[in-house]
Formats: sequence, structure tokens, C-alpha cells
Amino acid sequence: MDVTSRRLAAQGLSGSNLRDPRAVTGRLLAIQAQDPRGARLAVRARLSESARNPGASAVDRALNDRSLAIGWLNRGTLHLVLAEDYRWLAELTAPRLMTSNQTRLRQEGVSPGDADKGVERICRRLADGPATRAEIKEELESAGVPVAGQALVHILFLACLRNRIMRGPMAGKEQAFVLIEDWLGKPEPVDREAALAELARRYLAGHGPATDRDLAKWAGIPLGQTRQGLEAIASELKEAGDLIELKERSRPGKEEPGARLLGSFDPILHGWESREWIVPDEAQRAVVTTNGIFRPTIFARGEVIGTWKLASGRFELNPFNEPDPGEAKALEREMERVREYLGQ
Repeated sequence: MDVTSRRLAAQGLSGSNLRDPRAVTGRLLAIQAQDPRGARLAVRARLSESARNPGASAVDRALNDRSLAIGWLNRGTLHLVLAEDYRWLAELTAPRLMTSNQTRLRQEGVSPGDADKGVERICRRLADGPATRAEIKEELESAGVPVAGQALVHILFLACLRNRIMRGPMAGKEQAFVLIEDWLGKPEPVDREAALAELARRYLAGHGPATDRDLAKWAGIPLGQTRQGLEAIASELKEAGDLIELKERSRPGKEEPGARLLGSFDPILHGWESREWIVPDEAQRAVVTTNGIFRPTIFARGEVIGTWKLASGRFELNPFNEPDPGEAKALEREMERVREYLGQ
């Protein structure tokens, strides 16, 4: 079994028939999104050739019409998901995040009383409609709630973990916050066993073949829970050595994936315990910085072959080795397509 080709097909990086941001997001289940441009480029790279350049604003429109959502999910960072997946993913991943959130609040000098007060004041403000981070900061400052350093971020995080608020519509280039019930409606009970089964199924659809440990790391939940989810869908799975995948899944494309410019924190770098299958060992230090930032990468020949930057409208490509002439031309075309997609 060619693991690389099968994973790239699952990811939508080869033979893609995904035509819009919802289709891409649904395939991957959750796309890391603390870097807004990176998340939008992750969507772009996985669209079918005929749908490749609808523009990054298509993601913004989907956020505004409530078909996509962004929240603190999985490993505790922001992720782009389908709106209908938001609540059950939060139910599975919030418990472990709550512990780290309490630790960070203490470190930022926010007492439990101030944290509770902050959540209530945020909700009171959002009862009047969406508000930006700056507007919420002003509200908390007027109430005497600590907001210095990272305090504001972790109070907002707490309000999200309590299922009181979430990120809603775009306000210019920023995403405003809203009351979760105003945005998604009244919640329905989450069947935890069904949610774990859905997590396993959807993860493998976008990342298989993989292992139970790959799923646990990606989702940020205990290994025992991932095994519970996989056992629930055992009849839908097939094994190949230590790896598992869905019996019915995307088939590898017949052609080698073309050159792509992937954004920072692209899903191809986060879906498994190891990145050795996609990033040459000697190059990994160039992809991930010492403070844990995942750079935008150049993808070709089924692997990461370099990094890139785009600043002030100018590209800087940093391949690990000199690309051949055909690859160089393909990257020239790709730069123009990315520029068009981003509207630069």
C-alpha cells in the first residue's frame, strides 16, 4: 500500500473533486486556523482544479452565513469546521482544554471570581449583538476585570469552553464574537459514543490510512477515547499492518500531485504523530521554527520541498534544493494563482 498517495488523496491534495470551502472543511473535519491566511490557503490547495480560485473571501462568506465556524477545538488552538460539527467537537475536546485554561488564567493573574465576572460581562455585551475583541476588552476594562497580557484571550477562551460564546461574522479582517445560541440556535444533547464514532470516521476520511495514536494526537483527546470511537466503526474499517483506513474512501489519483504553495500550519503537517512521511528529516527544522510556528510550505512530488513567504505583495521561495525547469514554471503559475486568490 502506498501510504503517501492514499493520504494525499484523503487530504484532497491529489485527484480532488472538492468544489467549495464547505466541501474541503467537511473532508478534513477541522483545519487549524490561528493564522487566517493559512487556513484560507489550506482550503484553496484542496479545491478541484476547476474551482481553484473562487477567492479567499469565499471562506469569509461561509463564516458570515453560518455554514462554517472557527473555534478553540482539538489541540487547543483555533480550528475551522462545519457549523454543524462545532458543538459535538467542542463536547469531546473541551474537558482537557479547561484544565490548561485555568492554569493560564492563574498565570495571568485572573482570579476565579474575575474570570466568572469576565464571562458574564462578555455575555451581557454580546446580548446586544456581535462585538470585536477590542470592544470586549473595553467592556471588561470598565468592569475592572484584568485584560493585560494574555488575560483577555484566556477569558474569551473560558467563555467559549463554557459554550456561552463563539466566533461569528467577519468584521472587516477580524472575526467578531457572538452568543453561541444566537448564532447556532438552541443546543441538542450530544451522544458522546456517537460523537467518538463520528470523530473516528471523519478523521480517517481526511487523513487515513493512520493509527489510533495519530487520531489521538490530532484530536487532542485520550488514546482510550479514540480507540472507543474506532471500535464503534470497526465494520467500516480495513487494516494494513499497523495502519487502518475506511473501506470506502478516496482513491489515490493516477497523476502525481502538482506543485502547490501551502499556507502556514497546513493540515498536512498536523494530521499524524510523525511528519517524516511528508517532510524530509533534514528539512524539518526549516518548516517548524524554534517557537513552534509552522511556515508556509512548497509542496511537490508528494512531499514538502521548501518554504515560502509573501510580504508586501512579493513572493520569496526557499526550496530545499533547486527545482527542475518544469517545477520552476509550475511554481511561477502557482504564485500568480495564490496572488489572485488572496486578491493581491
